[in-house]
Amino acid sequence: MTSLDKPTQDAGQSPPDGGREDGGQVHDSRAVTEAALFEAFGGIRGMVETVLPGLIFVTIFTINKDLHVSAIAALAVSVVMLVVRLLRKDTVKHAFSGVFGVAFGVVFAMFTGNAKDFYLPGMLYTLGLALAYIITTLAGVPLIGLMLGPVFKENLSWRTRNPGRKKAYTKASWAWGLILLAKCAILFPLYWWADTTQLGWILVILKIPPFLLAVWLTWVFLAKAPPPIDVFAEMEAAEKAEEAEKAARAGDVAEADEPAAGRHRRGA
Repeated sequence: MTSLDKPTQDAGQSPPDGGREDGGQVHDSRAVTEAALFEAFGGIRGMVETVLPGLIFVTIFTINKDLHVSAIAALAVSVVMLVVRLLRKDTVKHAFSGVFGVAFGVVFAMFTGNAKDFYLPGMLYTLGLALAYIITTLAGVPLIGLMLGPVFKENLSWRTRNPGRKKAYTKASWAWGLILLAKCAILFPLYWWADTTQLGWILVILKIPPFLLAVWLTWVFLAKAPPPIDVFAEMEAAEKAEEAEKAARAGDVAEADEPAAGRHRRGA
């Protein structure tokens, strides 16, 4: 049984071994956390799909200053990556989000005729996401917990049943919100002051490092937190217990009816 299957210990309760955590359980919990974060945020392939369209756009625009060619090339790359995922029957949520993000940028830039506006929808999304992390954390339902709860099969059990885990999600959401706000504080002044190529290259450079920092901090907080409560396993166990209870009741009824049937046969 993995650490996901074990209920969280109450605050102040000592582990069964006298206060020392089992090294295997700790390692298993961290491995599960790493796998869940990798799945939730797309891993290396997801990062490539996030960076590549913007890189294509700024590279072509740096060379020929042609907005239409740059935008169409970036959108085409996004569509190709989505088609590849569909053909391989892989998860497409990251590729879909990439296509929609690039499409919004292309439409916006084409409409205004300003190449810098290719980046504006993504920048506004980043700002909105930063505010969402901060507002939901202040409201007591940190966004990172809402995102990762289903991945860890704990849903919202961390809100009321696992205070240590809620604390970790709160710290992680603060980290994401503040990191993204810092990124916006760099990019929005550049949107007004820098030219398209300068803004584009800085955007490409800032795509991965802040993301990796936020993911790493999330892993640090969750690796030290209590293991998640597998609510799906609990529901399955409750259903099996209910079925067993119904079967037992049916058996009791059958046993109670059997003597009466025997008396009826003897009387006949």
